[in-house]
Amino acid sequence: MGQALRDFIAKMESERPDEVLHIHDEIDPKYEVSGLMLEAERHGHYPLFLFDHIKGFDIPVVTGVISHRKRFADALGVPLAQATQTFMQRSVNRFAPTEIDKAPFHANVQIGSQVDLTKLPILTHFPVDPAPYITAAMVVTRDPKSGTDTLGYHRCMLKGKNRLGISLHSRRRVWEYQLRAEELKQDLPAAICIGLHPIHSLASMALLPYDESKFELIGGLFGEPMEVARCATIDLLVPAWTEIVLEGRILSSVREPEGPFSEFTGYASSRSTQNVFLVEAVSYRDEPLYQSICSGFAGDHNTVMGFTREVDVIEAVRRTVPNVKAVHVPISGCGIFHCYISIKKTAEGQPQQAIYAAFGIDHGCKLVIVVDDDVDVFNEKDVLWSLSTRMQGDRSIMVMPRSMGVILDPSTTEQGVTTKVGIDSTRPLGPYAQRLELSVDTRAKAVILWEKVKTEMKG
Repeated sequence: MGQALRDFIAKMESERPDEVLHIHDEIDPKYEVSGLMLEAERHGHYPLFLFDHIKGFDIPVVTGVISHRKRFADALGVPLAQATQTFMQRSVNRFAPTEIDKAPFHANVQIGSQVDLTKLPILTHFPVDPAPYITAAMVVTRDPKSGTDTLGYHRCMLKGKNRLGISLHSRRRVWEYQLRAEELKQDLPAAICIGLHPIHSLASMALLPYDESKFELIGGLFGEPMEVARCATIDLLVPAWTEIVLEGRILSSVREPEGPFSEFTGYASSRSTQNVFLVEAVSYRDEPLYQSICSGFAGDHNTVMGFTREVDVIEAVRRTVPNVKAVHVPISGCGIFHCYISIKKTAEGQPQQAIYAAFGIDHGCKLVIVVDDDVDVFNEKDVLWSLSTRMQGDRSIMVMPRSMGVILDPSTTEQGVTTKVGIDSTRPLGPYAQRLELSVDTRAKAVILWEKVKTEMKG
């Protein structure tokens, strides 16, 4: 399995050519990429876009790499129905990374005064954005105390030829590492990797203990050691097959205005940690690809969060509830705020246990709905139907005020404090109204007949 973004694109062009769209027209870097992607999404399409001509730039832009769940199945090399289970199985068998001496991004290195970020086709996604933003900025850094390496996405605002505003608002690893560096009165060395295989995206969102390296998880998901290479100017190892690497430091005790930004919630967000990233070197492959992620309430922005969180919630709930069928973190909840869990209930109180477990695994989740195993959590019509026929407000709803939330959620306080709600939408054990169902054979025949009818209608 190739570990490069361009390997994945080649795989898509070979196996799913109808999902790869080459845009040959000249495209304005302001708004037009986002506009086209959101229009496609409005019609139910989530292609991988390759923009050959971004106005004013020589580097092509690729977007939509992680816009749909099936991209992660393709990245793992399995059918969509097996993707979650495959992720869980491979996560157990991890590999230490392998360092290579010469990586493709070593081909071109610019240092010091040579650095000019304005030559990269950094896009402006919405009119509210005050400047172009690197949205696929995978930040690689190291805990200054434990020495554990990590990587994760953080928005980066273009401020000058060698200066970026960066927000660490997720309050996870990089935020913690930066706080520890500031306690030591040190800048935090970091590298921004642009243009990565979707496996890196999956691993970046995984919730691991802070002393566990995500590099080893990436190896597990690839089924082989992750190949890494050393940066040109700082002591960090980064994915060897990345397209572009920006090396530098997150400055200690320096804060500057950053934002507002068109965030995943569908709102403009001015909430930011207002950190500053000073870029001291740029390395890139020959004929590099610049990867962007569509900002705002978009599949490209939100799908990866939901997919990885489903794995985390399944594992957490199974520790306390024995018969978990499926978990879905839907795009309608911005890929983080809502969670649907189906269980085969064998004792009253199990839905509540599932709710507690889900809230405990991720502070971003603020609504959990538990349904019976006959309800398809991937079909929101089915979930809402269960609410209408199995939920009673006075006995089914749990409210948990003053909980830690996500500061980018505009409904929370400035500190990100939120109220969480859990809903038991399962039937009580014992006699209950019978759900209407057709036999498997009848439904299978109906599928065949419907395909025949559709063909005749087209004719």
